[in-house]
Amino acid sequence: MSAIAYQYPEEIQALRDGLAAFIHAEVIPRHEANASLLDDEHRRFTPDGRYHPDVLRLMREVRAAAAKAGYYAMCVPESLGGMGMGYLAWFAAWEQITTSCEGRYWLGEVTVSHWATGPSPVLEHLTPEARERLLPGMMRGETTMCFGMSEPDAGSDAMMMKTRAVPDGDGWLISGSKIWTTNSPYADYCIVFAVTDAEAAAKRKGGISAFLVPTSSPGFEIQRVIRMWGHAGGNEAVLSLQDVRVEPWQLVGKLHKGFATAMLGVNLGRIYNSARAVALGRWAIHQALEYAKIRKTFGKPITEYQGVTFPLADSAMAVHAAHLMGLNVCQLLDSGHPARKELSMTKAFSVQAATQALDRAMQAHGAIGMTNEMHLCHSFLRMRMLNVADGTNEILRRTIIKEMLDEGVDL
Repeated sequence: MSAIAYQYPEEIQALRDGLAAFIHAEVIPRHEANASLLDDEHRRFTPDGRYHPDVLRLMREVRAAAAKAGYYAMCVPESLGGMGMGYLAWFAAWEQITTSCEGRYWLGEVTVSHWATGPSPVLEHLTPEARERLLPGMMRGETTMCFGMSEPDAGSDAMMMKTRAVPDGDGWLISGSKIWTTNSPYADYCIVFAVTDAEAAAKRKGGISAFLVPTSSPGFEIQRVIRMWGHAGGNEAVLSLQDVRVEPWQLVGKLHKGFATAMLGVNLGRIYNSARAVALGRWAIHQALEYAKIRKTFGKPITEYQGVTFPLADSAMAVHAAHLMGLNVCQLLDSGHPARKELSMTKAFSVQAATQALDRAMQAHGAIGMTNEMHLCHSFLRMRMLNVADGTNEILRRTIIKEMLDEGVDL
């Protein structure tokens, strides 16, 4: 029984039902048939830290099936060939996907195109030639991209980036480095952000442009895959660009105005992360409660011990609040409200609530909660990472305070 009074519009509820059926028909069977590959990271990755070719094949299969079913490009603008659904649909879809995947079936994460790796509103300002080259394969789920923004000395403060695009004839030469670039070891294209007007960038008044760069371009190099959390491989890499030539058709959006493109993607990411947090937090609490009903110590089920159940109650309150915040901010965004403060609140609160819920669920299980087969630890690490992705908790609090100081305390 839902604890949320709000009812999704009929088309969004139908979308959620369809996604749940898709996960059970296309994702879970692939996981079960390839468990020895997908559940063992020493098989999942090659010695250089990249996904095994068979893993990449399975991801392409899921993307292609989702594209054929109409889910993959659901939030891509209609002008690009997508369904043009909004932020509420985006939140609802990712909450449903994550719920259906139960913290385990991670192939489901490619069912709907992620803004940084596939077609999304970020690509609406491609030139006609770029659309013709990139969109057909990407809309079918055959090709992917990555988002080259962060640098060794320019993470949360992206305006400090040092990558430069220097005019060269009617185009530019890009030189610099990027780090934490998700999907870059496997991507066919990279949206590279570079300073094109150093004076404006120094004043924080623009001066940064975005370019669509094929990863096969001369001078574009993946220096190394970044391994995190002690894993054998990863999905992020360090990139080097040395005099990478780009033509006018590769400019994304307006010259010197690329930061607006970047923030559109980051906003989508914050909704995506909030939705996944709600679903994983709820799943963790459910797992803990089911275990607590059957686990006995000193002759009693551990549901009778407040030290076990009260922390779960606290997390239930927080996840419930996060769900309501997510629904609210999506409606604000869909109505045209910038909702910078509310979106920052939602993302920071949601990922922290989910991280704590997963930690408490593991604690309630005891040692078994830390085993691989429970998948709580994998979900905890994923959610811990989201406390940094698409805006750290500290940066989000900075935005919240700034908005309140500038616009007033409207809570």
